[in-house]
Amino acid sequence: MEDGTGESLAARSRAALAEGGMLAAQIPAFAPRPSQQDLAAAVAEALDARGVLLAEAGTGTGKTFAYLVPALLSGQKTIISTGTRALQDQLYHRDLPRVRDALGVGIKTALLKGRANYLCRYRLERARGEPRFSAREQIAQFQRIVSWSGRTRMGDLAELDGLPDDSPLLPMVTSTAENCLGSECPFWGDCFVVQARQRAQNADVVVVNHHLLLADLALKQEGFGEILPGAQAFVVDEAHQLPELAAQFFGESLSARPLAELGRDALAECKEVDGSLAVVQQPARELEHATRALRAAMEVLPPRGTRLRALQDAGVREGLDALSRALADFAAAIAPLREAAPGFEACHVRAQDQLARVARWREERGSESLSDQAFDSTDDLPSESDSDPLSSSDVRWYELSPRGFRLQRTPLDVSAPLRAHRESSRAAWIFTSATLAVDGRFDHIATRLGLSKGAESLSPDRASAPGEVQRESDSDSFETLLAPSPFDWASQALCYLPPRLPQPSARDYTAAIAEALLPVLHASGGRAFVLFASHRALREAADILRGGPWPLFVQGQAPRAQLLLRFRESGNGVLLGAASFREGVDVAGDALSVVVIDKLPFAAPDDPVFEARLDAIRRAGGNPFRDEQLPQAVIALKQGVGRLIRTETDRGVLVLCDPRLLEKSYGRLFLDSLPPFPKTRDVADVEAFFGKAGSRESGVGD
Repeated sequence: MEDGTGESLAARSRAALAEGGMLAAQIPAFAPRPSQQDLAAAVAEALDARGVLLAEAGTGTGKTFAYLVPALLSGQKTIISTGTRALQDQLYHRDLPRVRDALGVGIKTALLKGRANYLCRYRLERARGEPRFSAREQIAQFQRIVSWSGRTRMGDLAELDGLPDDSPLLPMVTSTAENCLGSECPFWGDCFVVQARQRAQNADVVVVNHHLLLADLALKQEGFGEILPGAQAFVVDEAHQLPELAAQFFGESLSARPLAELGRDALAECKEVDGSLAVVQQPARELEHATRALRAAMEVLPPRGTRLRALQDAGVREGLDALSRALADFAAAIAPLREAAPGFEACHVRAQDQLARVARWREERGSESLSDQAFDSTDDLPSESDSDPLSSSDVRWYELSPRGFRLQRTPLDVSAPLRAHRESSRAAWIFTSATLAVDGRFDHIATRLGLSKGAESLSPDRASAPGEVQRESDSDSFETLLAPSPFDWASQALCYLPPRLPQPSARDYTAAIAEALLPVLHASGGRAFVLFASHRALREAADILRGGPWPLFVQGQAPRAQLLLRFRESGNGVLLGAASFREGVDVAGDALSVVVIDKLPFAAPDDPVFEARLDAIRRAGGNPFRDEQLPQAVIALKQGVGRLIRTETDRGVLVLCDPRLLEKSYGRLFLDSLPPFPKTRDVADVEAFFGKAGSRESGVGD
């Protein structure tokens, strides 16, 4: 698309991001980066063509500005989806206004979250005066919410500092798609969710998160189903997260909390209808009892497993029978009350829906199978799977929490619905992340996103060169781009592969790692992330490293945000974390100078969905290790490695402990997929690196 001067959108985007361009003139400390300009031009071309772009943008590229500039200059109605609500807030409140003001474009923007992020006035009123608070602290927090509700304009609960994401108060004061009364609600005219949707409908650029985007694609209307058809462009940041999240949203679940809330909501409605308490109280109690009894019966099970594993236990089967009877009795009891209040109508619909979910989770569609074929190339990775051979489309499984449970049906392959939604939108789609490619190729993520029909459709020589836009085959019709980090890897970083470590399956592996790390930590003066594949290894390492000359921060001892704050403030801390610390953590500057990864991050063998997916690949004639386990592990490793160098002034050492990197043929794929770190096996090189390293200055990472 050209403007009045005849310049293309790509050329205008490059110019805005170039030296002397609009962003450099308006944003202090903005530094032009060739890879950022390449990415912006590729995004612009995709927007013009209503095409599809897969773009890996290395840390420090400035990918947020790279997609915002062409999106804002294009004038197209654009939906930008981020990985988390925290990133969503950062994008909307910080990055988007800076770029919009620098470009001088008069566009309307809106921030839209799922309904669980907005105060529900109806449910707040219902919660007033109820004896449902288990601690004095909860009473004080509830009073804070009540006070805030009278002055908030947006109703976004993120405005309330100090309210934990897992606070038991949140379900009391927010709605779900199931319990929302819709236009029957007495507060409909003042509904924060409705108002947020209206702002989004009228905006040129709408910032959402993946949960919201996927919920609406799956027609589980969370926020803006009516806005999707009008969008001309979708930008999906942190796109590597999308396939796994999509599996949740295109599936179906039933958990303990909504069952408990159903009974409580029905009892709350009794205030409005005379005589209803006598009808509702006993069925509601029986539903609560059946829910608790099922959780107690499941105590004998592993924390996570397949439906077959759960149904092998007679107590679990009896618990499910009792829950089904309680739901049926509850629905029958409140059926006559549906005309009396819209809340009872909503409760009746929810009870029927939950009863149907239990039945669908339990239904027999064929004999279950257990496959015990081993993967020779995965070493110590178990490969048992449990799936229904007559229905490879989904896997049914359960998961236990300390006081609850979840029964889940998850599709094994979400590429078809993602492809259908993308094609029906007739919009441009930009998928970007710092970790999409495996050894320069996008086969794996393209298949998972429904952009190509399988890895076999891509020729093996079709790896992208940095900065080069590649077009895939006509039938796939998407383009790829590798936009490399602007860092000087030779001087900023070093990769240390400790020698003489035992195999990861050895009993003394974690102890050997701790011993190998000590000279590294002495050289760096702490300032390290040590990332573990399991919580068991994390706890073992904590016991060994405790009492050292550095402050030790261990995941699980405090909330994640608190741990990170303490780590930054310490200046020389050592933080031990598991998988959740591999991404979404940004520590630039002196506080973090070492990242240690104990094992190659192959997916946990107790994940029933992953195991069923591997089994489906095997039955289809594929190689589960090559086609799924290996690329997933490469992307996970890249996420962890990305914590180390965040800015052009950072310096640090990456320690990769797993000896399989050098001993197994597939180790080369991992190393070739990482940035071009100089590599060493001599700890003296690490000591020399820190000996000559001056103090690092903090900068701004992407």
